[in-house]
Amino acid sequence: MTAELAGRTALVTGATSGIGKAAALKLAEYGATVLVHGRDTARGTAVVDQIEQAGGKSRFVGADLSNPDEVAQLAAEVGPVDILVNNAGSSWFGPSSELTVATYDRLFDGNVRSAYLLTAALAPEMARNGGGTIINVGSMVGRVGLSGGAAYSATKAALEAMTRSWAVEYGADHVRVNVVAPGPVYTDGSVPERTTALGNTTLLNRAAQPEEIAETIAFLASPRADYITGATIAVDGGRTAV
Repeated sequence: MTAELAGRTALVTGATSGIGKAAALKLAEYGATVLVHGRDTARGTAVVDQIEQAGGKSRFVGADLSNPDEVAQLAAEVGPVDILVNNAGSSWFGPSSELTVATYDRLFDGNVRSAYLLTAALAPEMARNGGGTIINVGSMVGRVGLSGGAAYSATKAALEAMTRSWAVEYGADHVRVNVVAPGPVYTDGSVPERTTALGNTTLLNRAAQPEEIAETIAFLASPRADYITGATIAVDGGRTAV
């Protein structure tokens, strides 16, 4: 454990698996008290237990972020936070003609609206308390085109656009807002063969592990990143560099 984020409280959405779980563990390792968000109490409790067994502080907070009322309830329950990681969301790939309206709405409600509402609820309190940091988890598909990814890519591009506006809106109050944009990552929900194939298109010729993305999230949350805001940090093995 380190003390770099000691005394700070972090809310990580979608923290029961994948990048969110890795980010929760890493922020706790840096000394933050971590609020582990998810919809599955058992999986969330397991992450909390892992943090506490390593000497950290954590608790689970449940909510369905596709429901605006539950977003508001979550914001009220957690109270003031110093670090917000908007990670929760879902993806869908396939022919645009086969995307149903229900799935389209699910993507935008879960990936865009939830982050908007949660930021709108928590950022003003950060500003009143003297500052904070918001890290939105985007994707390389917000910058590059992938066949079958039109709607999902649009959600991540929207997240980048909101990030830039929030950086302006809250910057004078010392609230920093940035995007971490991963490339292909091996997660519980990914298809390993597809992830490996995408990883082979990167300059490093491999996909990432969730812990590699978490390192960048923790850096942006730390005082070492105090002069970074409004930025999209690509953690994609160079995929968007060329």
